[in-house]
Amino acid sequence: MASFSHSVGAQTYRFDSLSQVMAKASPARSGDMLAGVAASNDGERVAAQMTLANIPLKHFLNEALIPYESDEVTRLIIDTHDAVAFAPVSHLTVGGFRDWLLSDAADEHSLRALAPGLTPEMAAAVSKIMRVQDLILVSQKIRVITRFRNTIGLRGRLSTRLQPNHPTDDPSGIAASILDGLLYGNGDAMIGINPATDSTSSIVALLEMVDAIIQRYDIPTQSCVLTHVTTSIDVINRGVPVDLVFQSITGTEAANTSFGINLKLLQEGYDAGLSLNRGALGQNLMYFETGQGSALSANAHHGLDQQTCEARAYGVARHFKPFLVNTVVGFIGPEYLYNGKQIIRAGLEDHFCGKLLGVPMGCDICYTNHAEADQDDMDTLLTLLGVAGINFIMGIPGSDDIMLNYQTTSFHDALYARQTLGLRPAPEYEAWLERMGIFTQADGQVRFGDSLPPAFRHALAHLA
Repeated sequence: MASFSHSVGAQTYRFDSLSQVMAKASPARSGDMLAGVAASNDGERVAAQMTLANIPLKHFLNEALIPYESDEVTRLIIDTHDAVAFAPVSHLTVGGFRDWLLSDAADEHSLRALAPGLTPEMAAAVSKIMRVQDLILVSQKIRVITRFRNTIGLRGRLSTRLQPNHPTDDPSGIAASILDGLLYGNGDAMIGINPATDSTSSIVALLEMVDAIIQRYDIPTQSCVLTHVTTSIDVINRGVPVDLVFQSITGTEAANTSFGINLKLLQEGYDAGLSLNRGALGQNLMYFETGQGSALSANAHHGLDQQTCEARAYGVARHFKPFLVNTVVGFIGPEYLYNGKQIIRAGLEDHFCGKLLGVPMGCDICYTNHAEADQDDMDTLLTLLGVAGINFIMGIPGSDDIMLNYQTTSFHDALYARQTLGLRPAPEYEAWLERMGIFTQADGQVRFGDSLPPAFRHALAHLA
């Protein structure tokens, strides 16, 4: 295990391991302070960042932050590393890699080809020495395109997950939220429900209900009920219509164990989803959610900083060719991301690292009510991520999830981002919105009321 040192003025800072350099180079955040791995002051943070900038990228292939023998996520990262893809940047340091990423040589084509050659730790390392504008500039170069019943991630597009949660899983309440979201052009990433209960009968009822709506009105989107992967496998075996298979994941074997999963089980879920062959355009069918602090909250972070653990989760996600990956950035709470500044930085880091690794990144731009953050902070992050080319965001009635009790982005927020930044829904979904009279490409506005075909309007009103 290598040790490092760097002097800032008269002060020399020493770091006992690569993981310590990584942790102390991270921008300040409450989770790393809670874990006792953060820099003690700004001087130490700068020294760690300068040290990190001088470390060769190859070093990350020689020093595992979590031992290969004791962690299956580490084994996955090392065993699937593509040396040929890595070759164009293999001679660079972390600082040199940053310079290359900001150069014209790093374009959409070269970044796509590079992704299999990068480890999550390399992505996390370079993000720690980048400014906000750097993270945005590089992210907007990268497009990660996935397909199921429509196409997500194209340049100039911004998709949304319509999230019609209800505190009692009441079908009429869920249908009302779905109607509301459709009328605002939301739902092209998916219609995804967090169930209030994990009972199998309730999960089946929700899956069948949403599938009936999608099939009846020929909506080019996909559904998901966010239940444990074992439940998804069970209902798939019963012949229930499952589009996307969901699971929360994190970046260490121990933390994933706390979620009741491992890589073998995720593979079983992926194979079960493939067996249904429900994708019209492609077979990207996994939906993963992540969040900085999840490994620490399970005391399974192995002394790593939370952002590096998060990047490792994208290494897990990448292996299963997901349709969508969602960093639920401010959901865990202020113990991990204390205020709006930390949430904004974390959201941009997550998006950058995920896309650099070839993962189709979205973001639940959110905060809990006891965090030092408000909707103005979320507007800022939404705008920055829109500029950076985020694949999708959340769409929830009034920004307030009445079941999960947190604040996120609304149907109106998606309209704001699309109109302000000149972004459009997924092409297949956009065509459907136009056919239904909900959306007009000419002015980019949502139409209400009598502009809808009467049969569609009356049927959806009956559902609600």
